[in-house]
Amino acid sequence: MARQKGIIKLKGTIGDITFYKTQDGHLAREKGGIDASRIKSDPAFQRTRENGSEFGRAGKAGKILRTALRALLLNSADGRMVSRLTQRMVQVIQADLISVRGLRNVIDGEAELLVGFEFNIRGKLGTSLFAPFVATIDRPTGDIIVDLASFSPLNMIAAPSGTTHYKIISAGAEIDFEAETFVVSNSESDILPWNINPSDAINHSNPVTPASTKPLFLALGVEFYQEVNGQMYALKNGSYNPLSIVKVDSGV
Repeated sequence: MARQKGIIKLKGTIGDITFYKTQDGHLAREKGGIDASRIKSDPAFQRTRENGSEFGRAGKAGKILRTALRALLLNSADGRMVSRLTQRMVQVIQADLISVRGLRNVIDGEAELLVGFEFNIRGKLGTSLFAPFVATIDRPTGDIIVDLASFSPLNMIAAPSGTTHYKIISAGAEIDFEAETFVVSNSESDILPWNINPSDAINHSNPVTPASTKPLFLALGVEFYQEVNGQMYALKNGSYNPLSIVKVDSGV
């Protein structure tokens, strides 16, 4: 892989060189590789096929989780979130100690490895929200809950420059990774002033199916706002909003 430095940036293929654009800039690479039909059938590439199958399964699992949390992710995701989530899902799948290689999956893996995953690397929950919270997943009732006691926003929320207000957001999700379906509910606080005055306690309950056997997830985040002439505007179009998975119950 090489970086293009000329004034005119190329896209496409010339001879054996492919030119393309990525988040890292305009790059070029030489065409090559092994014939796809050989990878599909040659016994020498058995490990490659197994790895590819599990990587594809991780990609699908990440997509269904992202879709379930889409309402929150619209304002709280970075440009590399998809690839980072896929990598974490690969770790979840590789923790499956039951299935054979190539057939390992999220259900038999370790979904709890997703705890702490930050959807926005530019604004992490762990370095933005310092107010203590209690996360609870009550599988029998289907309640996915997060509680924050009263706190001083100015002291307990590290907000980007220009912030005047904030909002606490959360979601509870029940994911069926095999059927690629989900049940989700979201909660949000009012838009609250970011100042020294103690907030009211914040209590979110995000119900899903009672007594579900599927993996359950709780995501928690913060949205930042700036008030201008009585109107609230999302700060930097949400680029600094943190959102993280704070609790998982795999159901296994």
